[in-house]
Amino acid sequence: MKFLLPGVIFLLLALPGRGEDFAKGADVSWLPQMEASGYRFLDRSGRPEDCLRILKAYGIDTVRLRVWVHPSQDRRSGHCSRDEVAAMAQRAAAMGFRIMIDFHYSDSWCDPGKQATPAAWAGDSLPKLEADVRAHTVDVLTALKARGVTPEWVQVGNEIAGGMLWPTGSTRKDYTNLAALINAGYDAVKSVDPATQVVVHIHRGNDNALYRTFFDGIQAHGARYDVIGMSYYPHWQHVDYSETIDALGANLVDMAERYHKGVMVVELGGEASRAENTRAMISAVIDKVRAVPDHRGLGVIYWEPEGAQSWSGYALSCWGADRRPTDALEAFLEKPVSMPFSVNTFAH
Repeated sequence: MKFLLPGVIFLLLALPGRGEDFAKGADVSWLPQMEASGYRFLDRSGRPEDCLRILKAYGIDTVRLRVWVHPSQDRRSGHCSRDEVAAMAQRAAAMGFRIMIDFHYSDSWCDPGKQATPAAWAGDSLPKLEADVRAHTVDVLTALKARGVTPEWVQVGNEIAGGMLWPTGSTRKDYTNLAALINAGYDAVKSVDPATQVVVHIHRGNDNALYRTFFDGIQAHGARYDVIGMSYYPHWQHVDYSETIDALGANLVDMAERYHKGVMVVELGGEASRAENTRAMISAVIDKVRAVPDHRGLGVIYWEPEGAQSWSGYALSCWGADRRPTDALEAFLEKPVSMPFSVNTFAH
């Protein structure tokens, strides 16, 4: 398969050990708001082009979309409602993209430091919150299905090491309530389509101790899921990726072997102003995920590569001030280093 970018032809060869289903993705949840605000995307040659077509030319084959319960209309911290997400998923699927839906179970951003219960669910008991999660999950996925879209993956929560739907689903005391909420989401996803894979996602993918504590905890309380999702942001840890990439690789292998699950890096980011470093980081992460034994390394997804800092204020996109993609995205076209995993993994 060939992709023509200005002056360069990238030839994608069959890669040793590469499963054809390895996902190379982008979270593009800001894209509808960017377009609605008049932001014009340019390809490498400076021609106006659909952002999704630009991403596709770089080898991106998967789109990840966040969904909030009752979001505001703030252009950066709102939108992402059921209907908006369903429309975007339909558009991406029609272009051949695979789909991941990321449920935050909140009205706005969720991450390790905030997991706010939606205003409409405030004060609900654990059984009622389980019912809320089931109803919301089914509602969104049914809306997608009505548009002919069945996601390949669904995240039940976003970066939930501390739990979700605080305070009820917090892990501060134990994992009992969180496991119940995860299972409510799991059952809802499977009721719409049993083939959809359920992802449980936490941050700091290079921190094996964090992952063992969390996944041992939810496993002990009977949580059901199919895939372990990781975030990997060396920038926020104030280190270069070269200092933590081997720890990420070792953790990927350990998680796959310890819990017998597929593993993915579902969020990744590097500085747009250091495109060559970010390109090298993406390539290294792809290599580590592909190196997970038994084809359990399922894919790598970049968080908001199109989210240019001039529009979003976010420094970790893959888009420049000239409205064109940076060289970082070329990592998704490169042949990975094909070699056995060489770092000693953590003892079991």
